[in-house]
Amino acid sequence: MDNIVQSSVVHNLSRRPATVATGPFVIGWDPTTDSRFVNYATPLPGATVTPADVAVLVAAFRSIGRLPRLEYVTSCAPDLERHLLDAGFIVEARNEYLTCSPATLRTPPDPAGVEIGEPTTDEERAGVVTAQNAAFGSERVAGPDDIARIRRAQRDGGVLVYARDLDGAYIGGGLASAPAVGLSEVTGIAVREPYRRRGIAGVLTALVTRRVFEAGAVGAWLEASGEDSWRVYERIGYAPTGRRLYIALD
Repeated sequence: MDNIVQSSVVHNLSRRPATVATGPFVIGWDPTTDSRFVNYATPLPGATVTPADVAVLVAAFRSIGRLPRLEYVTSCAPDLERHLLDAGFIVEARNEYLTCSPATLRTPPDPAGVEIGEPTTDEERAGVVTAQNAAFGSERVAGPDDIARIRRAQRDGGVLVYARDLDGAYIGGGLASAPAVGLSEVTGIAVREPYRRRGIAGVLTALVTRRVFEAGAVGAWLEASGEDSWRVYERIGYAPTGRRLYIALD
């Protein structure tokens, strides 16, 4: 499964508006944002990586004006971390990822007083992205580039879902990438603080996962940010599977 997940990461990065292939790496980046979580690199599964490859990778990032940063499944490039640390990179996080299949997915009931759906207009897209930002601690309102990015993701087979209260206020959302090598990555599951612990995150995760299965994915994967989210994902059918590394040259 590690190699399949890593292959899906390579495919997803290759869908970015701009890509750079350099040695055993692929950089996926978006000229409209300098977000470190959008612009990063990953190694090809099983590729041999040398210190010289890392130096070329750093130079490639510098040439496009982006921070050198990688996300990858550690078992797919076991020597890479040592080369990156030797080059001055610093570990951001070590995460365990979880996977789900159509056979294990469980769908909880919708919580009372909450509307769950999928945005079809730019106003709705802006609402859900702004709610996700707020849930992650940012006051940034979604702008035209954010809306265009979401619209493009939906056009290419990705899924965005939202949660609204009965007054129409957006209170959370979640996103899944279009299937690649049979897998879809689920990201951005977020619920604003006043609405947490009501089962909303589980419903959002289950819906976005079900939608990608309906689109042909045979599996989905995600990362949990803490014990609370870990329990949410396990309850709807996700199980721990492997480890990933976030590392950057700040």
